[in-house]
Amino acid sequence: MLGIRRREFITLLGGTLAWPLAARAQRLGATIGFLGLGSLEGQAEFVAAFRSGLTESGFVEGRNVTFEFRWAQNDITRLPELAAELVRRRVDIIVVPSATPAALAAKAATATIPIVFHTGADPVQSGLVASLNRPGGNVTGVTNLGPQAVAKRLGLLNEIKPGIGSPIAVLVNPRENYGGRPEIPELQSAAATLGRTIEVFEAGSVREIDAAFERMADKRIEALLVSPSNLFANRPGQIAILSVRHRIATIHIGQAFARLGGLMSYGSDVHENLRQVGLYTGRILNGEKPADLPVMQSVKFVLVINMQTARALGLVVPPTLLAIANEVIE
Repeated sequence: MLGIRRREFITLLGGTLAWPLAARAQRLGATIGFLGLGSLEGQAEFVAAFRSGLTESGFVEGRNVTFEFRWAQNDITRLPELAAELVRRRVDIIVVPSATPAALAAKAATATIPIVFHTGADPVQSGLVASLNRPGGNVTGVTNLGPQAVAKRLGLLNEIKPGIGSPIAVLVNPRENYGGRPEIPELQSAAATLGRTIEVFEAGSVREIDAAFERMADKRIEALLVSPSNLFANRPGQIAILSVRHRIATIHIGQAFARLGGLMSYGSDVHENLRQVGLYTGRILNGEKPADLPVMQSVKFVLVINMQTARALGLVVPPTLLAIANEVIE
């Protein structure tokens, strides 16, 4: 009898250890850890989009899911400790709404808790996943990268500011090895087909952004492509002001840039991406494994043109460009 009880105990223990995440989520309620580089105020819209996707998956805050928010307030050095806090809290899943450094900090903190990210960088290049189709491990998510998106931004800029033989500046952040640098060869190839060249300018801090624009002005740069970077994503207003002040036609990946006075933005629909992050989070809470969920690439892109800025810069926006714009700011 004692042997039978011992076997029953081992069986029960094994069943408890193997208890699916889905069952726990349904019976006890899951805890989602949110790790962000910025602040809740700055990313409230993205959090709302995430909640929308999560709700579609059957998970509603206060009913069967709770949140643990950790925000670094744009201090990248805080991310490792904040990620460690979430691990110590034993959250069921960690969500990174944006910023590759936050996703990397989460990955370094745990190899077992599922992680779902949203990033503007190449997840393979940055070391988040082994491949897009088969991410492996405990990490998956959504990336802004899309087929030919880089060349498309360059082409749009060339349409609004043509100039055979003149250079197009590219602003990159050298402190993010997963940022704009990997795009340079593709940009050089795309520029060559347009009869133009690429000139790289670097900025790794707020002050260096100012200095980079001063260097561009000294070299009489008239067109600029801002590469993906957490720094640049968090400073759209600064870049918009500087580009107008120095009369540089600029295209940015973030839609906020054009809405804050920049000339033009072209990038993925971030709200749709965060909704997909919510859907992926729900699928994992329902029992699927991150390793089996391919990293999603953006398929919906948004073009925003600020006509006030175009007029201030003395630019004529081609009707063909206006016709394909998702939003035109008058």
